[in-house]
Amino acid sequence: MLNSTGKPFTILMADDDEDDRLLTQDALQESRVRNNLYCVEDGVELLEYLKREGKYADPEKSPRPGLILLDLNMPRKDGREALKEIKADEELRNIPVVILTTSGQEEDKVKGYNLGAASYITKPVNFEGLVELMKALGKYWIEFVELPNE
Repeated sequence: MLNSTGKPFTILMADDDEDDRLLTQDALQESRVRNNLYCVEDGVELLEYLKREGKYADPEKSPRPGLILLDLNMPRKDGREALKEIKADEELRNIPVVILTTSGQEEDKVKGYNLGAASYITKPVNFEGLVELMKALGKYWIEFVELPNE
């Protein structure tokens, strides 16, 4: 799908679990949500990608995302720390961040929203649920929501 400017919509997923990243990619394809999915493995890589540092310096290979899917429990820098840094950064704070995690703890939900998350979603337990979630996310974030241009 294309965003309101007619460009492909880029989703950046930060998750240390390779299986979750692959399943999300498959679910996006299965749900027929047409966009570009890029993945990083932890909060350190997420911020390097967003700030175009190191291996992410080339904007062609690391386009600015229209949406970030963020896992909370990752090594090196967890999702909470990364979210706090994103929302404190003038250049990055307007990128919507959806927390997509296995944690259903109330404390994590409250902290996520307090740090500026746009949504908090507990990961579905099966592939069919993930496909439905990707359809809903695609419909909402790509078709309905009007985001500012970069």
